[in-house]
Amino acid sequence: MYDRFYRALYCIRRVEEEIARIYPSDDIKSPVHLSIGQEAISVGICEALRPDDTVFGTYRGHALYLAKGGDLKKMIAELYGKATGVAKGKGGSMHLIDTNAGVMGTSAVVGTTIPQAIGYAYAMKLQGKDCIVASFFGDGATEEGSFHESLNFAALKKLPILFVCENNFYSIHIHQRDRQPMDNIYQRAKDYGIPSERIEDSDVTAVYTWAKEAAERVRGYGSGPEFLECRTYRWMEHVGPNEDFDKGYRSRVEAEPWIAADQLVQVGERLDANVRQRIEAKVEEEIRDAFEFAAASPFPRDEELLKDLFRES
Repeated sequence: MYDRFYRALYCIRRVEEEIARIYPSDDIKSPVHLSIGQEAISVGICEALRPDDTVFGTYRGHALYLAKGGDLKKMIAELYGKATGVAKGKGGSMHLIDTNAGVMGTSAVVGTTIPQAIGYAYAMKLQGKDCIVASFFGDGATEEGSFHESLNFAALKKLPILFVCENNFYSIHIHQRDRQPMDNIYQRAKDYGIPSERIEDSDVTAVYTWAKEAAERVRGYGSGPEFLECRTYRWMEHVGPNEDFDKGYRSRVEAEPWIAADQLVQVGERLDANVRQRIEAKVEEEIRDAFEFAAASPFPRDEELLKDLFRES
């Protein structure tokens, strides 16, 4: 189990470090919202899901996309704006999708994929399928009307969905305490009759254990949705490749406990050094191939500009 965790955590971290390194060159044509520091949430949840389960995510979606098995080459090509990207170079970092891997899409607009996940879960229930949906969103999305409407509908229809709130405490530059009068996100789900839990420290094993048990209940018992609030912390700026502890809205001191508890390091220490080195070498090769693929791929042709805007009969 820990070798799978480590591979996923290491892949996400190193991919995003490479994105941050290359970003100033302007080869990447899209704004990037990095998941560094938050990887354990996506890894823990996705390791607990089946291949035929689906996920919906946010604009900070690199970790989710990769943890669920999204195609790395196509992801990097999308960031480069290339025709071989997951959205043909038209969507960029904030709009990743790989339906073959069960990644049904991410969105730049806060809270918009929550009702989409609800609709997908409803369709799966009506079709009698036993796959489930995981809906990922941030603490800022819990202030949107779509969040409450979706929880209400999911509870009412007993939909097969896991709600996953990645609470990194900040909606751009504003702390949760300055936006919400009560620190009770996971308890709000209970008001809709949805079983709910909070994991305080972004521990990947704790996230996996909860998600595995919850997925079995949601899938097998037909009892309806469950909700997890995962407290976590982004190390980098809201959007872009740099740190932002000099901007005045948060301090490095606040980040230090989260950095000290880095799940990549903690999981890596549980592995034999040879195993860890083999994993790292393989991932590094895949990353090199992905960036080379993106660099060598063509940009979309001019005639692609007006394609994929409307459904063609």
